[in-house]
Amino acid sequence: MKKHIPNFVTLLNVLCGSIAVLFAVNGHMTATAFFVFLGIFFDFFDGLLARKLKVQSELGLQLDSLADVITSGLVPGLVMFHLLGLTVDDFSLVGNAIERTETMIWVGGKIQLLPFFGLLITLASAYRLATFNISTNQSDSFIGLPTPANALLILSFPLIMEYQNNDMMNTIILNKWFLVAVTLLSCYLLNAKIKLIALKFKNWSFKDNAVRYLLIIMAIVLLIIFKFAGIPLIIILYISMSIFNK
Repeated sequence: MKKHIPNFVTLLNVLCGSIAVLFAVNGHMTATAFFVFLGIFFDFFDGLLARKLKVQSELGLQLDSLADVITSGLVPGLVMFHLLGLTVDDFSLVGNAIERTETMIWVGGKIQLLPFFGLLITLASAYRLATFNISTNQSDSFIGLPTPANALLILSFPLIMEYQNNDMMNTIILNKWFLVAVTLLSCYLLNAKIKLIALKFKNWSFKDNAVRYLLIIMAIVLLIIFKFAGIPLIIILYISMSIFNK
């Protein structure tokens, strides 16, 4: 019976990702982010449970990746679709919210192709997860940016706009060339041959996990200081620490 417990937690990730998709297609970015964050928590927790219960299985591995395709692959692609849509749409900022006057695809009777560019993130995420499934050298580290980390990066942008409402940051985020560059960088990092730290705790020893604990502490500090704008900084920190980690 206990062998099914981690798989049930993984299915909770699938559920959260599916709900996030529904909110994303309707432009509710805060709710989208909440369910993605919850799904990522389940994604971390299912692996921890499997290791603690010693019930790792091939089924669990495949199910985990399928869940990530939804929560950390499809959803960030839809979020980038939404953000790119705002750059070609007539919109106005009302308080901290964004009010749209037309759909993001149809503007002036013409279909807008730019928003679909954001779905490259979904394609790159799916390819990264398929590569991970057949890889034999990613047990203690990751090759390329993990899809949950990439999802957090993409979701940070609408949250920055919604809750920090800084004119300079809003202008940068709503620049289509910035979003195109982020999309391309995201696709590259997901599949780059860069060895990154895996936040998998086999034990709680500080000696064995010093870099992981340091990363977590610094991430918390950045979030406290910069709020949601700290998330891109955390991703940069994560990549930098991984590159320079011996």
